[in-house]
Amino acid sequence: MGMQAALHMLYPPQCISCAATVTSDFGLCGDCWRETPFIAGLVCDQCGVPLPGGEAGDRAICDDCITIARPWGQGRSALLYRDNARSLVLALKHGDRMDLARPAGGWMLKAARPILRPGMLVVPVPLHWTRLVRRKYNQAALLSKEVARTAGRDHCPDALVRLRSTGTQDARTRDGRFANLVGAFAVPTRRRKLVEDRDILLVDDVMTSGATFAAATEALFAAGARSVSVLSLARVAKDA
Repeated sequence: MGMQAALHMLYPPQCISCAATVTSDFGLCGDCWRETPFIAGLVCDQCGVPLPGGEAGDRAICDDCITIARPWGQGRSALLYRDNARSLVLALKHGDRMDLARPAGGWMLKAARPILRPGMLVVPVPLHWTRLVRRKYNQAALLSKEVARTAGRDHCPDALVRLRSTGTQDARTRDGRFANLVGAFAVPTRRRKLVEDRDILLVDDVMTSGATFAAATEALFAAGARSVSVLSLARVAKDA
């Protein structure tokens, strides 16, 4: 009997959501899987929100991305931000469940396959240092590290810095969210050569209005990035 099999006999794998016994590590039980809204089929090519009709692989743009200027090129997301997906995101973000980054990174990579490019640099959306001190880790950096590792791409967790504390976006209108993030990010001087003329995959845990991705993308282009695509674990959708 191998060491892994012996460990599984002593410590059976548990569902990452509810702790029920499952057949493999870092998996979801059947009930939690059904309560986790994975995005599949036709999606908006710029933000990853699911769209009615069509087939996966078709190119389509959602109404929001038609009416709101998106500085990045393409975007994808693994989950809709509701039901068990919301619980998993909040556990990663606020519940010290750093172990969730591994399975979440795998889900994100599957969603990102159509927009991956050779030589892409994977970069997380940064926290302001004051929030990082309180939280002790940046969930976006945990996710981007896992995506980069499994995709075989370079990872730079400090390619961007958040210049000021922008507070929570929860109570702000869409326009307020964008206004609050203007000029909030920059590429530090020591990382400009790494970013210059590179295709960037920008990673965050949740996309709502796209304001954070937009501000971070602008900072990457200001530093000479060739292209920016975005990837989130979960996407907030109006009808979700």
